[in-house]
Amino acid sequence: MDYKDYYQILGLDKTATKDQIKKAYRKLARQYHPDVNPNDAEAERKFKEINEAHEVLSDDEKRQKYDQLGADWQRYQQAGGSRGGQPGGGFDWSQYTQGGGFSGEDNPFGGTDFSEFFSSMFGGMGGGGTRPRAGQDYQAELELTLEEAYHGGPRTLTVNGKNLRITIHPGVEDGQTIRLRDQGGPGRNGGPTGSLYITLRILPDARYSRAGNDLTMDVPVSIYTALLGGEQVVETLSGPVKINIKPETQNGTRLRLRGKGFPVYRQAGQFGDLYLRLNLTLPQNLTEQEKALFRQLAELRK
Repeated sequence: MDYKDYYQILGLDKTATKDQIKKAYRKLARQYHPDVNPNDAEAERKFKEINEAHEVLSDDEKRQKYDQLGADWQRYQQAGGSRGGQPGGGFDWSQYTQGGGFSGEDNPFGGTDFSEFFSSMFGGMGGGGTRPRAGQDYQAELELTLEEAYHGGPRTLTVNGKNLRITIHPGVEDGQTIRLRDQGGPGRNGGPTGSLYITLRILPDARYSRAGNDLTMDVPVSIYTALLGGEQVVETLSGPVKINIKPETQNGTRLRLRGKGFPVYRQAGQFGDLYLRLNLTLPQNLTEQEKALFRQLAELRK
């Protein structure tokens, strides 16, 4: 039976805080979740290891026993390990297992969910096998276009074969996580159902770049409008807006439209700003008469 370094599995050191353990677990669980890696046996194995490591390190009692074991593990192996949960070679393994391993219906975690190492170490830890345990948290991802993130609204996704309808609030950000209580794995021994954590992924948009609640977009402007000034209609996420362009506007000029950016998450009526970057467009396929006029203008500017 191999020793499992739960800290190494989660990419942590032994001084990791509970918050660091939770963040590492969520990140790795998303990466190796079976829904993300269908028919991938290696990803499934890693996913189980990650869950097992989290089961131990997130529980104060289990983590304490695990940390205590570290110094004696080599002695335990040299003593021949345990057979049926009983120590060999006279080594007092019972101080860690408090009664040995478990199997079959006595295993509250399921015979295939946790390793032999886990079962031998925690199977009978002082009534821990029968106390209520929260169900496993599930991880999922939901892709949204920038426009969908702007407007929000109902969305449907399928997790573990179950269709879930959720409401997206306007202004969500890329990487933001939504928690749905009681949509995870079933609890054990009367424990509460786990949660579902949905990570939102905002797809890139060809028209806009986003920085917080502010948006930036490029607006093509004819050389004539830039030179002489005029009005131009710009399409924004909230609808068309008419802008005034001053005479002799230079290429790359930025205009700011207050309140025309992204909605502030859960702050009704509040919006960021929209920045317009004016890009001058030159006329093409000039006629001889047009070329002559431009030559005349060039002479006048000398």
